[in-house]
Amino acid sequence: MDCSPVSAPENRLESLTSWDADWSKLRVVVTGISKTGFSVADTLAELGAHVVVVAASDDEKAHADADTLRIVGVKDVILGLDTSTVLPLVEGLPAELVVTSPGFKPSHPLLASAAAAGIPIWGDVELAWRVRTKAGRKTAEWITITGTNGKTTTTTMVESMLQAAGLRAIAAGNIGTPILDAVRDPEGYDALAVELSTFQLHWSESLAPVSSVCLNLAEDHVDWHGSFEAYAADKAKIYANTKIACVYNAEQIETERMVQEADVQEGCRAVGFTTGIPSISMVGVVEGLLVDRAFIEERKDSAAELASMSDIGDLVPRHLVANAAAASALVLAYGLTPKDVRTGLQNYHNGEHRIQPVARSGGVLWVNDSKATNPHAASASLSAFKPVIWIAGGLPKGVNFDALVQEHAARLKAVVLIGADSSALAGSLERLAPGVQVITTRAEGGRHTNADTLRGDAVMAEAVAVAASLAADGDTVLMAPASASMDQFSSYAHRGQAFIDAVRELLESQASADKES
Repeated sequence: MDCSPVSAPENRLESLTSWDADWSKLRVVVTGISKTGFSVADTLAELGAHVVVVAASDDEKAHADADTLRIVGVKDVILGLDTSTVLPLVEGLPAELVVTSPGFKPSHPLLASAAAAGIPIWGDVELAWRVRTKAGRKTAEWITITGTNGKTTTTTMVESMLQAAGLRAIAAGNIGTPILDAVRDPEGYDALAVELSTFQLHWSESLAPVSSVCLNLAEDHVDWHGSFEAYAADKAKIYANTKIACVYNAEQIETERMVQEADVQEGCRAVGFTTGIPSISMVGVVEGLLVDRAFIEERKDSAAELASMSDIGDLVPRHLVANAAAASALVLAYGLTPKDVRTGLQNYHNGEHRIQPVARSGGVLWVNDSKATNPHAASASLSAFKPVIWIAGGLPKGVNFDALVQEHAARLKAVVLIGADSSALAGSLERLAPGVQVITTRAEGGRHTNADTLRGDAVMAEAVAVAASLAADGDTVLMAPASASMDQFSSYAHRGQAFIDAVRELLESQASADKES
């Protein structure tokens, strides 16, 4: 098939910078039919573009979504693994644009074909930025957040602070509400707290947020990006074109270098955040108080109180303080007051599966941090407790566990491995924590003849039972897998709920046995 692009009028894509621009008859291929792909196709159809959707999914839901998209004006929906790798024609001609869902790697055959043919590729965030302005509707300012870990917590903290200030605001992007759904809201928002993954940043080029942050940087998603350097380069795109403040982690030089190298708008400031005492132009902590030395006139020799640790929560590990400091800097740059910051933190609920205390029984604390899907996130959890019986393992995404194990070996009492194949983590434990007892579940180490048929709930119930047999007064049983969940669970939330359910059932069973005796 000849996929050489048939050019639209000169610079047509460059002119597509608002909802009211002329999108009619633009030939677009959309990849994916999940929540993101559906919102992209629906938006483009409403704009009058000629849209063809390609997706590997071929289940009942995909067919139902395809029927809906055809009703709203999508020209065609092509489903099935065999056809999802082929770049289709649109109205008998090559596409002028591809809008891809985040899960598609740049090396995907369809995207590689588009790139070879010179067809531009956008992500849903790039499209959302371009259609954010519409006559008769508010145009929201964007506050953008990325990082290896802490994105969702910081984004929802920003949302809470904005709402505490009386603004109409919502968290969107790589969290909950698809960014295009937020942008298309009929009433419009004053501000959007936008969580961005590296997948989304990879396909973005025009964003100009009011404030932005890369919270931290650690090895993750190497399988998608191809290298850590490519992953870091996409993270750094968060700072491009920022208008007021680029917020960076003062405890990680890599994020500061990103800001130093960013091409930002005139007058944009660099503002640091830290869990220690802040220097000038930073937000940090002094004697248990979150304070501002960046957005006050007297910042040379004083600081403004923003909140106390108790305003953040009952269980406040160091990384949660860092998230609160980063969120505070982002919203202060937007123009919020210290009162808005404090009220937002007081109203904030950290959500499930993020260092979530599940139970305390017999002096043992049970903690669910299923959201710890990589070593950096698990390290933050492990740092908060000692001694720990650690439930860990899963889909490793090509990362190395040596640094994690070496850093925390001294606080580990035992490790219970879950996951269809946690051999990489097991190897790190054997080499770097040889004195720590490691127990495998039946789905690990080839003990189960068909790991794929062993339900995740059963795996977790076994892991919890083993952990309970090892735990004593003063111990913490921490489920922080340091790996993705998709090998045995439908999501990190499913994995976390399986842990919660297993702990509850175990403790109820123990209580019942105690009564009978």
